[in-house]
Amino acid sequence: MPSHLTLVSLSNDPIPQSLGFALSQHAKVLGIELHPIKMERPQSRYFSERWTLSASLMPEARIAMRDIAAAHSADLAFLSSGFKSQNIRILAMDMDSTLINIECIDEIADFAGKKTAVSEITEATMRGEIKDFKESLRRRVALLAGVSANVLEAVYKERLRPNLGAAELLAGAAQRDLYTLLVSGGFTFFTEKLQKELGFKQTQANTLEIIDGKLTGKVLGDIVDGQAKAAYLNGACTQVDCHKSNSITIGDGSNDLPMMHGSGISIAYRAKPIVKEKADAAFDRVGLDAALLLIA
Repeated sequence: MPSHLTLVSLSNDPIPQSLGFALSQHAKVLGIELHPIKMERPQSRYFSERWTLSASLMPEARIAMRDIAAAHSADLAFLSSGFKSQNIRILAMDMDSTLINIECIDEIADFAGKKTAVSEITEATMRGEIKDFKESLRRRVALLAGVSANVLEAVYKERLRPNLGAAELLAGAAQRDLYTLLVSGGFTFFTEKLQKELGFKQTQANTLEIIDGKLTGKVLGDIVDGQAKAAYLNGACTQVDCHKSNSITIGDGSNDLPMMHGSGISIAYRAKPIVKEKADAAFDRVGLDAALLLIA
């Protein structure tokens, strides 16, 4: 375990001094010292403050500190003592409900009048209640059999929007010459369009089978699940000749955890509790581009 942590607060509004005081008081209860870090603030639409912690924290303590920050309208990130922002080489992230505002499969199902049935499986899977993502996806896609392929374009044009800060995050990653990877348990129809729109270097997702202009209810080839996401990130690391610790990862569901585990910074974006508990940072208020402050 690292001997100390750097604690980073991120907010849409100026961070009150009372947040630092409240965090310091809680740290004292834990027998830990918290000291502010004076640093030049990079240009950003977000506000940020940093402190050092004299010891590592148990998961319960991290949750408590995040609750304190939430009461002051701020998000928190915990950076390990060995973390060096200049060593980050890769940005890898999930698509549905992370990069974008929807779960694409749920919206496709909505056109077929089956959104409730599909959404229930989606939510249970993202919470980690359904462990086998491949089986979960097959069950959901089977419900889409007979849906017109034109629905995919309608979902993209009418319902899909990049989440706050997505374009800025990708632009910032490009300025830093990061290798950008969009890896999704969703569908190639959407990842390929987002690659062109936002400039990802690589995208990986599942391919829906389409025959005579209709979805067959099947997925072609191997399904991209949590382990596959991690494998694609490892492949990207090999390609750019770096370690997984030189990556920053962003996700929201349990199938993102294998990819996020062992990365230099893992960010839970508007995520399920199981993901927030394990992630280095939890973004519940700030946009995706706040990640750039962590690697400034």
